[in-house]
Amino acid sequence: MPKRGINKRHVLMLRWGVPTVLLTIGAAIAVVFLTQRGDPMAPGEDGSIDGLTSVLARETTDDMVTISLQDQTDESGIVFKHFPDTRRSVLPEDMGSGVAWGDYDDDGDQDLFIVNFAASILEPLPKEAGAGSSRLYRNEGGGQFQDVTEMAGLGQPVRGNGAAWSDYDADGDLDLYVTAWGKNRLYRNDDGVFTDVTEEAGVGDDGFGTGIAWFDADSDGWIDLYVCNYVDFKYHEDDLARREKQYGAEVPFTLNPSSYKPQPNRLYHNNGDGTFTDVAEASGVDDPTGRSLGAAPFDFDLDGDVDLYVANDVSANGVFLNRGDGTFEDIGASSLAADYRGAMGMAVGDMDRDDDFDLFVTHWIAQENAAFENMHSADWKDDQGNRRMFFMDSAEMLGLGQVSLKTVGWSTGFADFDNDGLDDLWVVNGHTLEEEQDATRLRSQHMQLFRQVPGEGFFDLGEAAGESLATPLVGRGGASADFDRDGLVDLLVVEQGGAPRLLHNVSELAGNHLTVQLRQTPPNTRALGAIVRVRSGDITQMRQIGGQAAYLSQDMLDVHFGLGDFEVADLEVTWPDGMVSEHRQIPAGSSVRIVRPEAGDPVVTW
Repeated sequence: MPKRGINKRHVLMLRWGVPTVLLTIGAAIAVVFLTQRGDPMAPGEDGSIDGLTSVLARETTDDMVTISLQDQTDESGIVFKHFPDTRRSVLPEDMGSGVAWGDYDDDGDQDLFIVNFAASILEPLPKEAGAGSSRLYRNEGGGQFQDVTEMAGLGQPVRGNGAAWSDYDADGDLDLYVTAWGKNRLYRNDDGVFTDVTEEAGVGDDGFGTGIAWFDADSDGWIDLYVCNYVDFKYHEDDLARREKQYGAEVPFTLNPSSYKPQPNRLYHNNGDGTFTDVAEASGVDDPTGRSLGAAPFDFDLDGDVDLYVANDVSANGVFLNRGDGTFEDIGASSLAADYRGAMGMAVGDMDRDDDFDLFVTHWIAQENAAFENMHSADWKDDQGNRRMFFMDSAEMLGLGQVSLKTVGWSTGFADFDNDGLDDLWVVNGHTLEEEQDATRLRSQHMQLFRQVPGEGFFDLGEAAGESLATPLVGRGGASADFDRDGLVDLLVVEQGGAPRLLHNVSELAGNHLTVQLRQTPPNTRALGAIVRVRSGDITQMRQIGGQAAYLSQDMLDVHFGLGDFEVADLEVTWPDGMVSEHRQIPAGSSVRIVRPEAGDPVVTW
């Protein structure tokens, strides 16, 4: 057998192996010591886990705080109340909702669609537009938004969960898909006015729709639609009286997803004529045993085909490798990323800047969030000569594990908030357990904003990053965008039963940036699946267009890069068909639109 040199896998094993062993030994010694001396914070006493996990705690120092977010909802013109009803302790009312950033009028500004759950499932759905309907806010510039919902034809009340934009009909503007408890909806954009084309398109699945992924599953150029379904929820009044203990709280049977069977997911193949055909089972991605809440379409192995990761609640996650012919291979077991936990939100990015895509997954309380480092490497093969595709959960070593034990994580995403060239991470938290004194309300939690420090991992900045992070909420959806085009990434967070928070990035210590927007000829006009690499000095960063998967939500499709102190950068685009274009010496501070060169056209450079 030929010898293999040291590769990425070996390096990472050396990097994390020794520290992991030392921390494990340290934690064990701490447990024995605390137990023997009768420490009141010893693990297991009064449900406390502090004695076990404090050995892994991280201290944030003042010099780490380079990010500042400011709540500007009141000044923005966004007036919204999620779920304007009284919750009744039934699962569909507690799961949403999300938000989608997208430039629907193509004027260069990121517009905003916030999903609403119009009414309790025990009450009739309102017939008229108004309170309880989802809202479309047009970005007027200067940090101002105008509610144009009725003008745009989107005021139809639904018990909505998720939303995502895409140009499915290849006419150059963004259309909108909305999932719901009930019938999902597809709205076609016709010059800024939307038409409900759900029935004629054949995508009106009636169930418990959740996450959405728009991507070209079979590489035919047309954008397909993957729709996650959660559980087959059936309401019976007697079930409300059935309760069980979870973490000291009485939890109704009707709030436990394990009480209900999972629903299979849909992969709607785009037929290119305005209609779709469900090919999920034939393609191998229907995931019938998964209680699915979201899907992330990104290229695991960088072979040019978009793969699919599905986050499942109280069931194993789906890890599907695209074979390149419209079918997928289930590599869940061999990938080491098909955990059986309560998975909700996902973030995709090259967090360690090693030229492949990593994955962060949020989980329920006491399960720890996962940070899956992509271990794929083109020079590592098994004994049969096949490339190995797997992930390693490095959350504990990166400072993202124990810090999440007490939280219920939902929407999340990587973003370089301070433009230093390293991905930071935001997490929206909010409980599923009810308040003890008021069963109509859920318990609130603080959201988290982690800054990545070179060589040390992630540190939760907490309220040091802004007063808005000091106020707990029952968080659910959330998504990022540079809504005011100032070169800093902002956030919109949705609260279950409350008002959203528009968190404006006002970081004063931020570095330079570059924002990239791609366009190409139909049918994939937004170049979904394209990979953008930016090189500054000896640092390379990468993003995939449409590859993010915030919980029930969608980040802006433009990709943003922090450049630190660099004043220029080189850019490389690998287009969906495999063509590569290079663009040199782009000045920092730029927002550039790159149009795919056609055959024979010169490559555009700056």
